[in-house]
Amino acid sequence: MKLISWNVNGLRACLKKDFMASFTALDADIFCLQETKLQHHAGQVELELPGYHQFWNSAEKKGYSGVAVFTRAEPLSVTYGLGLEEHDHEGRVITAEYPGFYLVCCYTPNAQNELKRLDYRMTWEDAFRAYLQALDEKKPVILCGDLNVAHQEIDLKNPKTNRRNAGFTDEERGKMTQLLSAGFTDTFRAKYPDAEGAYSWWSYRFHAREKNAGWRIDYFIVSDRLMPQVREAAIHSEIYGSDHCPVELVLDL
Repeated sequence: MKLISWNVNGLRACLKKDFMASFTALDADIFCLQETKLQHHAGQVELELPGYHQFWNSAEKKGYSGVAVFTRAEPLSVTYGLGLEEHDHEGRVITAEYPGFYLVCCYTPNAQNELKRLDYRMTWEDAFRAYLQALDEKKPVILCGDLNVAHQEIDLKNPKTNRRNAGFTDEERGKMTQLLSAGFTDTFRAKYPDAEGAYSWWSYRFHAREKNAGWRIDYFIVSDRLMPQVREAAIHSEIYGSDHCPVELVLDL
């Protein structure tokens, strides 16, 4: 079973940059998107994806955030958000339940410039971790998405100069450590503990992608007990169309 997660940084823009060609070539059983930046319920995009069920969660604010899940196998159930009023207006989470696992597609709030949303981000992290742990008590969890944090120094090109920047604060990194300590595994890092220069996001400025001056902030994280079934974890840095590239998980399920 192959899963792909991709922050497309605006699906309508990505569609003009060969999204469909990449989607077809990746040939995933489950394909998750973050930052769709559209109101799907308002008909802002119609995607023809034969063989896939489509689920969308759009932000109330136009042109902002948003996630989607395209899946060949129809889920047993699908829910949107965390079920918490303070966190469910920005279109950040879709959970699809399958016979053997829960899939959670997430676009984590960015702490933003001058860390003006860091306090909110901390509240979100605690609520989201509790949500995942509650699911994990019922069935194993596969979490994917743009989690907006580079966990360790190996996960970004310039750790020293980014120490107090959004996505690499001690606070955000600590929350990721807490999540992983609660019974979850970062699949890519588990498979490739020493892989350097493995990034999934590059700034559009300073020719960052050409220089591979990036960050690994897109993840597949699974319940520890699923790790024996993880066959491969990959980062498709060769695929363009967004400032993020797709990440992949292959499982024997």
